[in-house]
Amino acid sequence: MGEERAPPASERIGFIGVGMMGHGMAKNIVEAGYPLTILGHRRREPVQDLVGRGAKEAKSAREVGENASIVFICVTGSKEVEALVRGADGVAAGLAAGSILVDCSTSNPNSTIALTEELGARGIAYVDAPLGRTPKEAWEGKLDTMVGASDAAFERLRPVLETWAGKIVHIGGTGDGHRMKLLQNFIAMGYAALFSEALTLAAKVGITPQRFDNVISGSRMDSGFYQTFMRWTLEGNREAHRFTIANGFKDVGYLEAMADAVALANPLGNAIKNSFALAVAAGAAEEYVPMLATHIARLNGVDIAPKPARLEQ
Repeated sequence: MGEERAPPASERIGFIGVGMMGHGMAKNIVEAGYPLTILGHRRREPVQDLVGRGAKEAKSAREVGENASIVFICVTGSKEVEALVRGADGVAAGLAAGSILVDCSTSNPNSTIALTEELGARGIAYVDAPLGRTPKEAWEGKLDTMVGASDAAFERLRPVLETWAGKIVHIGGTGDGHRMKLLQNFIAMGYAALFSEALTLAAKVGITPQRFDNVISGSRMDSGFYQTFMRWTLEGNREAHRFTIANGFKDVGYLEAMADAVALANPLGNAIKNSFALAVAAGAAEEYVPMLATHIARLNGVDIAPKPARLEQ
């Protein structure tokens, strides 16, 4: 438990999606003194932990809305968000006019704008606040978030966001948070595809991942992403970069839809998407993004998997 703080005034918080990221975020909200209602999750451990810290568990998304003035959703993507928002048992059915619904998922901006219009007609503000960094920073209250919201909604949300985020950027109006997150993930998944192909070509010409890293690490081409990405191939560390290949594939698909909506040619985006599609087709959807290198190498007849991976097979 963190140190006790004075309870905040007025706002009641709901949280849907207490998985890898959401568990830590919700923990920080309830420990800051906010009344918190959470939706039950298939994994009971985070639910039981949060209830032990003072949260209340709801049986439906609608019940979360009925008990909150601000609700956060942190799930996989737009399909899941839409299912949770709409319908007789959806969170929107329980929210009163004047409430705020915040989507922290990485979602399709086209869906975000449609939900904004639907909920705005009922007096509910819709905000997108997708996340940067990892479950570790979620637990520590040091996530990044890029927020698409009106000025008034952003200022009302800021104290709650500060419980779980270390870097908060008001990027623009609703939809801009998801647009910027897709651009960020386009760069990140592009790094992953590029590093995977480079490591594969290196192996083909007789340069090991270790020798490759001796040159790239610490050079101008180094980055925080590179360092966590390489922990799998170099060390067999599965936990250094916990973002699934399936999520990467989803996000570059959303990026393609965003590009299509403005008639933009995005050949690099399509090439990156195809790298992830190949790994998904090979059964690697639930593996983490650094393991893309293992699969791209195998497709080209080389093995750069770390020793722990070989032992598991």
